[in-house]
Amino acid sequence: MLFVICQKEQDLKIQSIKVTDGWGYQITNNDKIIIKQTIIPVIRNSKSFKTEKEALAVGQLVVKKLNANNSPTITKNDLILLKIKM
Repeated sequence: MLFVICQKEQDLKIQSIKVTDGWGYQITNNDKIIIKQTIIPVIRNSKSFKTEKEALAVGQLVVKKLNANNSPTITKNDLILLKIKM
């Protein structure tokens, strides 16, 4: 009996990006941008993250979800748990 497991090569990296009124983040896979987030997701207003630390915390959660083969969607509860100022 032979089992073959194929897994996509992923090299996910997160990087903060400075925007006009705060911070955002981008996630790359093998140096190709796959997610660029310049505003806080799931809130009504279009606001950037207040700090680089906040942007990177949310980006790290997205990477964690992607690595677990889950949807990278961020919920309001995720933001509350990460203590993101909305």
